[in-house]
Amino acid sequence: MVSTDTTGLSWSLIQEARTRIVGRVNRTPVLTSGTLDTQAGARLYFKCENFQKAGAFKARGATNAVFSLSESEARHGVATHSSGNHAAALARAAKLRGIPAHIVMPDNAPQTKRASVTRYGGRIVFCESTLQARESTVARVIADTGAVLVHPYNDLRVMAGQATTGVELMEAIPELDLIVCPVGGGGLLSGIAVAAKTMKPAVRVIGVEPAGADDAARSFKAGQIIPSVNPRTIADGLRSSLGEKPFAEIRRYVDDIVTVSDEAIVQAMRLIWEVMKIIVEPSGAVPYAAIIEERLAVRQRQVALVLTGGNLDLDRLPFSGG
Repeated sequence: MVSTDTTGLSWSLIQEARTRIVGRVNRTPVLTSGTLDTQAGARLYFKCENFQKAGAFKARGATNAVFSLSESEARHGVATHSSGNHAAALARAAKLRGIPAHIVMPDNAPQTKRASVTRYGGRIVFCESTLQARESTVARVIADTGAVLVHPYNDLRVMAGQATTGVELMEAIPELDLIVCPVGGGGLLSGIAVAAKTMKPAVRVIGVEPAGADDAARSFKAGQIIPSVNPRTIADGLRSSLGEKPFAEIRRYVDDIVTVSDEAIVQAMRLIWEVMKIIVEPSGAVPYAAIIEERLAVRQRQVALVLTGGNLDLDRLPFSGG
Protein backbone atom coordinates (compact mmCIF):
# COMPACT_ATOMS: atom_id res chain seq x y z
CA MET A 1 0.00 0.00 0.00
CA VAL A 2 1.04 3.58 -0.57
CA SER A 3 2.62 5.37 2.36
CA THR A 4 0.42 7.81 4.27
CA ASP A 5 3.35 10.25 4.38
CA THR A 6 1.80 13.48 3.10
CA THR A 7 5.16 14.76 1.89
CA GLY A 8 5.44 11.96 -0.67
CA LEU A 9 3.58 10.86 -3.77
CA SER A 10 0.07 9.71 -2.87
CA TRP A 11 -2.64 7.86 -4.78
CA SER A 12 -4.90 10.90 -4.43
CA LEU A 13 -2.31 13.10 -6.17
CA ILE A 14 -2.11 10.57 -8.99
CA GLN A 15 -5.91 10.47 -9.34
CA GLU A 16 -6.06 14.27 -9.43
CA ALA A 17 -3.35 14.34 -12.09
CA ARG A 18 -5.21 11.86 -14.23
CA THR A 19 -8.36 13.96 -14.15
CA ARG A 20 -6.40 17.14 -14.85
CA ILE A 21 -4.57 15.88 -17.95
CA VAL A 22 -7.47 14.08 -19.64
CA GLY A 23 -7.91 15.51 -23.14
CA ARG A 24 -4.56 17.28 -22.93
CA VAL A 25 -2.30 14.25 -23.41
CA ASN A 26 -2.66 10.93 -25.21
CA ARG A 27 -3.66 7.63 -23.69
CA THR A 28 -0.87 5.81 -25.48
CA PRO A 29 -1.24 2.34 -27.00
CA VAL A 30 0.30 -0.89 -25.77
CA LEU A 31 1.81 -2.86 -28.65
CA THR A 32 3.00 -6.46 -28.85
CA SER A 33 5.28 -8.47 -31.12
CA GLY A 34 5.18 -12.23 -31.53
CA THR A 35 8.72 -12.16 -32.88
CA LEU A 36 10.12 -10.34 -29.87
CA ASP A 37 8.05 -12.51 -27.51
CA THR A 38 9.63 -15.63 -28.99
CA GLN A 39 13.14 -14.22 -28.68
CA ALA A 40 12.57 -13.27 -25.04
CA GLY A 41 10.59 -16.34 -24.02
CA ALA A 42 8.05 -13.99 -22.45
CA ARG A 43 4.94 -12.00 -23.28
CA LEU A 44 6.13 -8.42 -23.85
CA TYR A 45 3.89 -5.37 -23.78
CA PHE A 46 5.38 -2.13 -25.12
CA LYS A 47 3.83 1.01 -23.62
CA CYS A 48 4.37 3.48 -26.45
CA GLU A 49 5.05 6.85 -24.88
CA ASN A 50 6.95 7.61 -28.09
CA PHE A 51 3.43 8.28 -29.42
CA GLN A 52 2.74 10.79 -26.64
CA LYS A 53 2.20 14.51 -27.18
CA ALA A 54 5.59 16.18 -27.79
CA GLY A 55 6.96 12.69 -28.40
CA ALA A 56 7.61 11.54 -24.84
CA PHE A 57 6.04 10.69 -21.46
CA LYS A 58 7.17 14.07 -20.14
CA ALA A 59 3.96 15.61 -21.48
CA ARG A 60 2.09 14.00 -18.59
CA GLY A 61 4.05 15.55 -15.74
CA ALA A 62 4.54 18.93 -17.37
CA THR A 63 0.86 19.26 -18.20
CA ASN A 64 -0.21 18.30 -14.71
CA ALA A 65 2.23 20.77 -13.17
CA VAL A 66 1.23 23.70 -15.40
CA PHE A 67 -2.49 23.20 -14.91
CA SER A 68 -2.01 22.74 -11.15
CA LEU A 69 -0.89 26.37 -10.84
CA SER A 70 -3.22 29.06 -9.57
CA GLU A 71 -3.82 32.09 -11.75
CA SER A 72 -1.45 34.19 -9.64
CA GLU A 73 1.27 31.52 -9.76
CA ALA A 74 0.94 31.12 -13.53
CA ARG A 75 0.91 34.83 -14.33
CA HIS A 76 4.63 35.12 -15.07
CA GLY A 77 4.95 31.74 -16.71
CA VAL A 78 7.05 28.69 -15.94
CA ALA A 79 10.74 27.84 -16.17
CA THR A 80 12.84 24.69 -16.19
CA HIS A 81 16.16 23.17 -17.23
CA SER A 82 16.10 20.13 -19.49
CA SER A 83 18.07 18.35 -22.19
CA GLY A 84 15.00 18.18 -24.33
CA ASN A 85 11.86 16.12 -23.66
CA HIS A 86 10.72 17.91 -20.51
CA ALA A 87 11.65 21.19 -22.18
CA ALA A 88 9.33 20.53 -25.12
CA ALA A 89 6.60 19.15 -22.87
CA LEU A 90 6.66 22.21 -20.62
CA ALA A 91 6.68 24.57 -23.60
CA ARG A 92 3.66 22.74 -24.99
CA ALA A 93 1.77 22.78 -21.68
CA ALA A 94 2.49 26.49 -21.22
CA LYS A 95 1.24 27.18 -24.73
CA LEU A 96 -2.00 25.33 -23.93
CA ARG A 97 -2.48 27.53 -20.88
CA GLY A 98 -1.37 30.70 -22.65
CA ILE A 99 1.62 31.52 -20.44
CA PRO A 100 5.35 31.93 -21.19
CA ALA A 101 7.81 29.05 -20.88
CA HIS A 102 11.48 29.82 -20.18
CA ILE A 103 13.63 26.82 -21.03
CA VAL A 104 17.27 26.40 -20.03
CA MET A 105 18.95 23.83 -22.28
CA PRO A 106 22.54 22.55 -22.36
CA ASP A 107 24.42 23.70 -25.43
CA ASN A 108 24.85 20.08 -26.56
CA ALA A 109 21.11 19.30 -26.56
CA PRO A 110 20.01 17.40 -29.69
CA GLN A 111 18.86 19.64 -32.54
CA THR A 112 15.54 17.84 -32.86
CA LYS A 113 14.73 18.63 -29.22
CA ARG A 114 15.71 22.28 -29.59
CA ALA A 115 13.42 22.53 -32.61
CA SER A 116 10.54 20.98 -30.67
CA VAL A 117 10.82 23.59 -27.90
CA THR A 118 10.87 26.37 -30.47
CA ARG A 119 7.79 25.00 -32.24
CA TYR A 120 5.83 25.22 -29.01
CA GLY A 121 6.96 28.80 -28.40
CA GLY A 122 9.41 28.10 -25.59
CA ARG A 123 12.04 30.77 -24.91
CA ILE A 124 15.40 28.97 -24.88
CA VAL A 125 18.42 30.04 -22.83
CA PHE A 126 21.51 27.90 -23.47
CA CYS A 127 24.11 26.98 -20.85
CA GLU A 128 27.04 24.64 -20.35
CA SER A 129 26.16 20.95 -20.13
CA THR A 130 26.65 20.58 -16.37
CA LEU A 131 24.03 20.32 -13.66
CA GLN A 132 25.56 23.29 -11.85
CA ALA A 133 25.29 25.43 -14.99
CA ARG A 134 21.69 24.37 -15.55
CA GLU A 135 20.62 25.15 -12.01
CA SER A 136 22.40 28.50 -11.78
CA THR A 137 21.05 29.59 -15.16
CA VAL A 138 17.45 28.68 -14.40
CA ALA A 139 17.75 30.45 -11.03
CA ARG A 140 18.82 33.60 -12.85
CA VAL A 141 15.95 33.28 -15.33
CA ILE A 142 13.45 32.90 -12.49
CA ALA A 143 14.89 35.94 -10.70
CA ASP A 144 14.59 37.98 -13.90
CA THR A 145 11.09 36.86 -14.94
CA GLY A 146 9.21 35.76 -11.84
CA ALA A 147 8.44 32.44 -13.52
CA VAL A 148 7.58 29.34 -11.45
CA LEU A 149 10.07 26.48 -11.51
CA VAL A 150 8.74 23.18 -12.84
CA HIS A 151 11.59 20.78 -12.17
CA PRO A 152 11.99 17.93 -14.69
CA TYR A 153 11.57 15.23 -12.01
CA ASN A 154 12.07 16.45 -8.43
CA ASP A 155 8.49 17.74 -8.20
CA LEU A 156 5.45 15.85 -6.86
CA ARG A 157 3.19 17.43 -9.50
CA VAL A 158 5.46 16.10 -12.24
CA MET A 159 5.79 12.70 -10.58
CA ALA A 160 2.01 12.41 -10.25
CA GLY A 161 1.57 13.16 -13.93
CA GLN A 162 4.16 10.56 -14.93
CA ALA A 163 2.46 8.03 -12.64
CA THR A 164 -0.58 8.00 -14.92
CA THR A 165 1.52 5.88 -17.29
CA GLY A 166 1.45 3.12 -14.69
CA VAL A 167 -2.28 3.49 -14.12
CA GLU A 168 -2.94 3.02 -17.84
CA LEU A 169 -0.64 0.00 -17.96
CA MET A 170 -2.33 -1.79 -15.08
CA GLU A 171 -5.78 -1.06 -16.47
CA ALA A 172 -4.78 -2.39 -19.90
CA ILE A 173 -2.97 -5.53 -18.65
CA PRO A 174 -4.04 -6.41 -15.08
CA GLU A 175 -2.15 -9.71 -15.27
CA LEU A 176 1.26 -8.01 -15.52
CA ASP A 177 4.08 -9.63 -13.54
CA LEU A 178 6.77 -7.04 -14.21
CA ILE A 179 7.13 -3.42 -15.36
CA VAL A 180 10.50 -2.34 -16.76
CA CYS A 181 11.16 1.39 -16.91
CA PRO A 182 14.12 3.67 -17.68
CA VAL A 183 15.49 5.80 -14.86
CA GLY A 184 17.29 9.12 -15.08
CA GLY A 185 16.00 11.67 -12.57
CA GLY A 186 13.50 9.10 -11.32
CA GLY A 187 10.20 10.91 -11.87
CA LEU A 188 8.71 8.26 -14.15
CA LEU A 189 10.05 5.21 -12.33
CA SER A 190 8.88 6.47 -8.95
CA GLY A 191 5.46 7.45 -10.28
CA ILE A 192 4.89 4.15 -12.04
CA ALA A 193 6.02 2.21 -8.97
CA VAL A 194 3.58 3.99 -6.66
CA ALA A 195 0.68 3.69 -9.10
CA ALA A 196 1.27 0.09 -10.13
CA LYS A 197 1.84 -1.23 -6.62
CA THR A 198 -1.22 0.58 -5.33
CA MET A 199 -3.28 -1.21 -7.97
CA LYS A 200 -1.47 -4.56 -7.73
CA PRO A 201 1.00 -4.92 -4.84
CA ALA A 202 2.48 -8.14 -6.26
CA VAL A 203 3.70 -6.56 -9.51
CA ARG A 204 7.46 -6.07 -9.68
CA VAL A 205 8.91 -2.76 -10.91
CA ILE A 206 12.47 -2.65 -12.24
CA GLY A 207 14.45 0.41 -13.27
CA VAL A 208 17.04 0.29 -16.06
CA GLU A 209 19.80 2.77 -16.86
CA PRO A 210 22.95 2.90 -19.00
CA ALA A 211 26.12 1.48 -17.46
CA GLY A 212 27.84 4.77 -18.29
CA ALA A 213 25.33 6.71 -16.19
CA ASP A 214 24.69 4.29 -13.35
CA ASP A 215 24.10 6.65 -10.44
CA ALA A 216 20.58 5.29 -9.81
CA ALA A 217 21.81 1.70 -9.52
CA ARG A 218 24.61 2.76 -7.20
CA SER A 219 22.29 4.96 -5.15
CA PHE A 220 19.69 2.19 -4.88
CA LYS A 221 22.32 -0.24 -3.60
CA ALA A 222 23.82 2.29 -1.17
CA GLY A 223 20.49 3.53 0.16
CA GLN A 224 21.46 7.15 -0.45
CA ILE A 225 21.83 9.38 -3.48
CA ILE A 226 25.22 9.14 -5.16
CA PRO A 227 25.26 12.04 -7.66
CA SER A 228 26.04 11.43 -11.30
CA VAL A 229 29.52 12.59 -12.30
CA ASN A 230 30.46 12.95 -15.97
CA PRO A 231 27.89 10.45 -17.32
CA ARG A 232 28.79 8.94 -20.68
CA THR A 233 25.97 7.36 -22.65
CA ILE A 234 24.09 7.68 -25.91
CA ALA A 235 20.88 7.93 -23.85
CA ASP A 236 20.90 11.72 -23.37
CA GLY A 237 17.65 11.70 -21.41
CA LEU A 238 19.18 9.52 -18.68
CA ARG A 239 22.27 11.55 -17.82
CA SER A 240 20.68 13.42 -14.91
CA SER A 241 21.15 12.58 -11.24
CA LEU A 242 18.31 11.16 -9.14
CA GLY A 243 16.04 13.65 -7.44
CA GLU A 244 15.42 13.39 -3.70
CA LYS A 245 11.63 13.13 -3.99
CA PRO A 246 11.66 10.38 -6.63
CA PHE A 247 14.40 8.50 -4.76
CA ALA A 248 12.28 8.37 -1.61
CA GLU A 249 9.54 6.54 -3.53
CA ILE A 250 12.03 4.38 -5.43
CA ARG A 251 13.45 3.11 -2.15
CA ARG A 252 9.95 2.20 -0.95
CA TYR A 253 8.48 0.63 -4.06
CA VAL A 254 11.06 -0.30 -6.73
CA ASP A 255 12.37 -3.88 -6.62
CA ASP A 256 15.69 -3.42 -8.41
CA ILE A 257 17.68 -1.23 -10.80
CA VAL A 258 19.90 -2.83 -13.46
CA THR A 259 22.28 -1.40 -16.05
CA VAL A 260 22.83 -2.03 -19.76
CA SER A 261 25.54 -1.21 -22.28
CA ASP A 262 25.23 1.46 -24.95
CA GLU A 263 25.80 -1.28 -27.54
CA ALA A 264 22.67 -3.06 -26.32
CA ILE A 265 20.72 0.21 -26.36
CA VAL A 266 21.58 0.75 -30.03
CA GLN A 267 20.72 -2.87 -30.83
CA ALA A 268 17.38 -2.45 -29.05
CA MET A 269 16.58 0.69 -31.03
CA ARG A 270 17.29 -1.10 -34.27
CA LEU A 271 15.32 -4.24 -33.43
CA ILE A 272 12.28 -2.23 -32.35
CA TRP A 273 12.44 -0.29 -35.61
CA GLU A 274 12.98 -3.37 -37.78
CA VAL A 275 10.42 -5.61 -36.11
CA MET A 276 7.77 -3.23 -34.74
CA LYS A 277 8.29 -0.44 -37.31
CA ILE A 278 8.41 2.31 -34.70
CA ILE A 279 11.11 4.84 -33.80
CA VAL A 280 12.36 4.93 -30.22
CA GLU A 281 15.07 7.26 -28.90
CA PRO A 282 18.02 5.75 -26.97
CA SER A 283 16.53 6.46 -23.53
CA GLY A 284 13.30 4.76 -24.55
CA ALA A 285 15.08 1.64 -25.82
CA VAL A 286 16.80 0.98 -22.48
CA PRO A 287 14.13 -1.45 -21.13
CA TYR A 288 14.34 -3.67 -24.19
CA ALA A 289 18.14 -3.51 -24.00
CA ALA A 290 17.80 -5.19 -20.60
CA ILE A 291 15.91 -8.03 -22.30
CA ILE A 292 18.61 -8.34 -24.97
CA GLU A 293 21.39 -8.53 -22.38
CA GLU A 294 19.35 -10.91 -20.20
CA ARG A 295 19.58 -8.60 -17.20
CA LEU A 296 16.11 -9.66 -16.04
CA ALA A 297 14.36 -12.95 -15.28
CA VAL A 298 11.44 -12.70 -17.71
CA ARG A 299 10.84 -16.18 -19.14
CA GLN A 300 7.17 -17.21 -19.08
CA ARG A 301 6.20 -13.88 -17.54
CA GLN A 302 3.97 -10.97 -18.55
CA VAL A 303 6.33 -8.01 -18.92
CA ALA A 304 5.62 -4.34 -19.71
CA LEU A 305 8.40 -2.24 -21.24
CA VAL A 306 7.97 1.54 -21.17
CA LEU A 307 9.20 3.10 -24.43
CA THR A 308 9.58 6.56 -22.98
CA GLY A 309 10.08 8.66 -26.11
CA GLY A 310 10.74 8.86 -29.83
CA ASN A 311 12.49 12.19 -30.29
CA LEU A 312 15.44 11.17 -32.40
CA ASP A 313 17.64 13.10 -34.82
CA LEU A 314 17.09 11.09 -38.00
CA ASP A 315 20.24 12.55 -39.55
CA ARG A 316 22.32 10.92 -36.82
CA LEU A 317 20.94 7.44 -36.35
CA PRO A 318 23.46 5.41 -34.32
CA PHE A 319 22.93 2.30 -36.40
CA SER A 320 22.95 3.84 -39.87
CA GLY A 321 26.45 5.23 -40.12
CA GLY A 322 24.98 8.73 -40.05
